[in-house]
Amino acid sequence: MVTAPKPASWSYSEEYVAEDTVLANARARAEEVGVDPIGAGSGAALRFLASVLDARAVVEIGTGTGVSGLWMLRGMRPDGVLTSVDTEAEHQRLAKETFTEAGIPSQRARLIPGAALEVLPRLTDGHYDIVFADGDKQEYPEYLGEALRLLRPGGVVAFDNALWHDRVADPAQRDPETIAIRELCRVVNEHESLVPALLPVGDGLLLAKKVWLPEA
Repeated sequence: MVTAPKPASWSYSEEYVAEDTVLANARARAEEVGVDPIGAGSGAALRFLASVLDARAVVEIGTGTGVSGLWMLRGMRPDGVLTSVDTEAEHQRLAKETFTEAGIPSQRARLIPGAALEVLPRLTDGHYDIVFADGDKQEYPEYLGEALRLLRPGGVVAFDNALWHDRVADPAQRDPETIAIRELCRVVNEHESLVPALLPVGDGLLLAKKVWLPEA
């Protein structure tokens, strides 16, 4: 019988890949402006994913203060470019501080202010290795549709907060955010062109690979 990890084991796994001073400073900026960035465990998973895919082009929905973006940039190719979208220009200014402090060349981080569902349609079809979403939870199902268009075959879409503070697994929870994430999980799991996995890191990280489908 598989048993759930004890809190000590969960904390050990979350802290297994330690964060440095740059990420700690980014988290401090996030706290100052009321942003809730991904956990260290989720960040390490994203860096690993970017490294495995040898990612050259990544889209991020929800720049925050640069925590998740820096994790991914550190896993991407040296010439890889992160395109990050956020409605808050101040958050993106703070993210630039994070990337500069980390020694990331400015041309590797393309920060676009605006609403994701207005910006994403302007991006190039089939160009991206990863689409990572940590934006408006009620828009998650719509982000999936955009991601399927933006990803190359073999690319991966990732959603943070896929467990949404233990609410998604509880059928009694019916708030709009929980319903949207629960529906997203269902669609991803049933989608014929996706290979899904739900990782219990941080607040849940939903991953799905866009598979190669034979031509009709």
